[in-house]
Amino acid sequence: MKRQIIDKIKQYKTIILHRHVRPDPDAYGSQIGLAELIRTNYPEKVVYTVGEHDDSLSFMASPQQIEDAQFEKALIIVTDTANTERIDDQRYVNGDFLIKIDHHPNDDAYGDLLWVDTDASSCSEMIYELYEEGKTYADWKMSDEAARLLFSGIVGDTGRFLYPSASPKTFETAGQLVQYNFDRNEVFDGMYEMERKLLNLQGYIYQHFEMDEDGAASIKLPKAILQQYDATPSETSLLVSSLGNVKNIRAWVMFIEDNDAIRVRLRSKGPVINGLAKKYNGGGHPLASGATAYSWEEADRVIEDLKVICSEYK
Repeated sequence: MKRQIIDKIKQYKTIILHRHVRPDPDAYGSQIGLAELIRTNYPEKVVYTVGEHDDSLSFMASPQQIEDAQFEKALIIVTDTANTERIDDQRYVNGDFLIKIDHHPNDDAYGDLLWVDTDASSCSEMIYELYEEGKTYADWKMSDEAARLLFSGIVGDTGRFLYPSASPKTFETAGQLVQYNFDRNEVFDGMYEMERKLLNLQGYIYQHFEMDEDGAASIKLPKAILQQYDATPSETSLLVSSLGNVKNIRAWVMFIEDNDAIRVRLRSKGPVINGLAKKYNGGGHPLASGATAYSWEEADRVIEDLKVICSEYK
């Protein structure tokens, strides 16, 4: 499969890379990290990365704005995106050939060529695996910038290697990447340093979250609270893992009110919660998923369902 992907990359002059909406470090790391690998090894090719930019990820990179005409006869590669509805920039359908590279459950098997590995800690780890194949098969070289991006993506999706998804292979990959010339402290600072307003909001979360006897926890952040702390929904997403520090917690959900919906962020220390996410217009990993609610009444139903999941967990 990896060699088929490399062959397709060799075949096309123009390559456009997409990832999911509301990006996280792994979305940027896999998308733009792969773009850097292609540019390094095929400097004659025209390579674009597209999608709406998230300011919180400016420390990593920024995607590009391109015209519709660029999609004609282009190879499209979508990374870190489980289903077509979540692909950022729906012009991906205008390309000539579509490749999906992802580590989420393959519920939507889109694309002309698919490589899905649910055992990978991150899509960025998969891109490094693709590089290793390319090194053997096509004499690929790794650049410092690609290494920085892939390392950032792995760190982001493993929670600094704290999540169960961080396997021995993940640590081996990170060990290879840190040998390249980039500033790890800059990566960690960019990813985890927060403005004081977000730390204050984090304090609000710790003071107001609710948890039942089975370890099911929840916190609601309506627009009024976000405005009180001068925080955007995107910035607030940085705080989703905060409740993981709570003793006896099994799984938790954070509701973040946005303009036209309520973002639902689910995390778990054991109970499988991606089925719950699918029930509410979302999906993701067994222990880390996202969904969407369209009313606070619907949010309350998510909480009740989460309580049942935690009560049945052994």
